[in-house]
Amino acid sequence: MRTALLLLLLLAVAALPGSVWPQRSIDAARTADYIAQHPTAGPILDRLGFFEVYASPWFAAIYLLLLVSLLGCVLPRSVQHWKAMRARPPRAPRRLERLSAHASEEVDATPEQVLEAARDALRRRRMRVHSHDDSSVSSEGGYARETGNLVFHIGLVVLIVGFAYGHLFGWKGDVIVPVGQTFANTLTRYDTFSPGPLVDTEELDPFTIRVDRLDARFEENVQAKGQLGMPRDFTAHVTTTASPGAPEKSGTIKVNHPLEMGKGTAFLLGNGYAPTVTVKDAKGTVLYREATPFLAQDNNYKSVGAIKVPGDGSSTRQLGFSGFFLPTATVDEATGPTSIFPDAKNPVLVLTLFEGDLFPEGRPQSVYTLDTAKLTQVKDAKGEPLRIWLEPGQTLQLPGGRGSITFDRVDRFAGLSIRDDPGKWVTLGASLASLLGLVGSVVINRRRVFVRVTPAIDAGRTVVTVGGLAKDDDASMPEVVTEVLAQITQKAGR
Repeated sequence: MRTALLLLLLLAVAALPGSVWPQRSIDAARTADYIAQHPTAGPILDRLGFFEVYASPWFAAIYLLLLVSLLGCVLPRSVQHWKAMRARPPRAPRRLERLSAHASEEVDATPEQVLEAARDALRRRRMRVHSHDDSSVSSEGGYARETGNLVFHIGLVVLIVGFAYGHLFGWKGDVIVPVGQTFANTLTRYDTFSPGPLVDTEELDPFTIRVDRLDARFEENVQAKGQLGMPRDFTAHVTTTASPGAPEKSGTIKVNHPLEMGKGTAFLLGNGYAPTVTVKDAKGTVLYREATPFLAQDNNYKSVGAIKVPGDGSSTRQLGFSGFFLPTATVDEATGPTSIFPDAKNPVLVLTLFEGDLFPEGRPQSVYTLDTAKLTQVKDAKGEPLRIWLEPGQTLQLPGGRGSITFDRVDRFAGLSIRDDPGKWVTLGASLASLLGLVGSVVINRRRVFVRVTPAIDAGRTVVTVGGLAKDDDASMPEVVTEVLAQITQKAGR
C-alpha cells in the first residue's frame, strides 16, 4: 500500500508537465510555435515527451506500475479476507469485564436458556455466532467493512483498466461546423483529432451531421441588474445520417445533452459567428468565399479571426486579413472598436490586411490568427496601416490592384466535440462500485461481541456478562453491549 501511495504521488508529479507545456494532441499549432521560439530547449523537451505527456513511455510505465502495485496489494488481502469470513469467531475471553465495553446482569433463567437467547439476539444483528464451550457464545460482524475496502481498491484497479481501454481504443475530435454546412465523420474533416494507439482511422463510422440552425438566446431585459447579455440557452438543430444512403433524422444538441451517433457522441462545446466573406482579384475572379469562424474573446462575443486567401496560383501574392468580428459594434474612445451585446444587432468586421507567405515553412498554425513572420502589412494612400470596416452587404476595393473584399452575411457556427470512449461504462461502473465500497468501509463497524454465563448463588438464576471489542475506534460499542444484554434478559427473563 505504501508503494501504491508513492506511485500515486509520482503519477501526480509526472502529470504536471502536461499543465506547464502545450500538448501536441490538444493544440499542435501552439506546440509548434513553442518549439520554434525555444530552439535549444524545445527539441530536447520534445524528445523527452514533454509535449505528449500522457502518451509518453515514462508516464505509461508509472501507470502500469501503479496497476501492478494495487493488484499486489488487493489480491492477497482478498484471499485473506475470504479465509477470515469463513473462519469461526475467536473464543470468548474468560474475564469479559476487562474489555473496555462490558455489562452484566443476573437473570431468572438457566445457563442454557441464556445462551440460546444470546445466540438469537446476536443473529438478529447479522453476526456470525459460534459456541466454543457450554458457558459462552462468540460472535463477529462487520465483515462488510473490509469487503467495502476491498471493493474500493478493486474498483480503482478496474477504473485504471477502463481508462487504459478507452485510451487505446477510443478517439476524440473537434470540428467547427457553420450553419448550413455538413460534417462527415472522416479524419480529414476534423480540425483536431486524437486517436488512441489501436484505433484504425479508416474504420470510423460514416455518419454525417448537418447544422440546420443554431439558436442562441441571451438576456435582453435591461432591468435584470448585471444579467444583460448573459447566455440563457444554446441549441443546435441538426440533421443526421447513420451511413451513406441512410434516411435522414432530425435531432438537437444542447449543452449537457449530447447526440449519440453510432460509435460517436457529439457534444456542443462552443458556438460563435462565422461571417461569410468573398475576396476577388482585380479581374473579378473569386479567390475566397467561405463562412470563416471567429473565436469569441469575451461575454459580448468580440471575436478574433483571420481570413487566409492563398491566391489563384498565378502569382506568389497571398493575402491575409486579421481582426475582429463585432456582433453589436460600437467605438469606445478608450478601447476602440468593441461589442456591447453578444447577439448580432449591428454586426461589423474590423480588419487589417497583410500580404506575403501565409504558411512559412509549412508550420501548423491556428485558424484564428496569422503568422506574420513573412507577411507585410498593407498600407493605405496616406501610408498608414489599412483599416477595414465592413457591414453586411458592403464591398471594399483593396489598394494596389489587390482586388476587393465583400462582407456577404453573418452565419453562426457550432463547435462540436465528437468522442468515442468504449471504456466509459467500465469506468462508470468501477467509479460507482468504488464509491459504494468507500461508504461501506467508513460507515460499517467491525465488531466482536462475547457472552459468558455463570450460575448465580441463588438456584435457578444465572449471571450473564456481555463484552464487546471493536477493530477500530467505535464510540458506540458500549451502547451495542447494553442493547445486546437487554435483548438477552428480555427473552431469558429476569
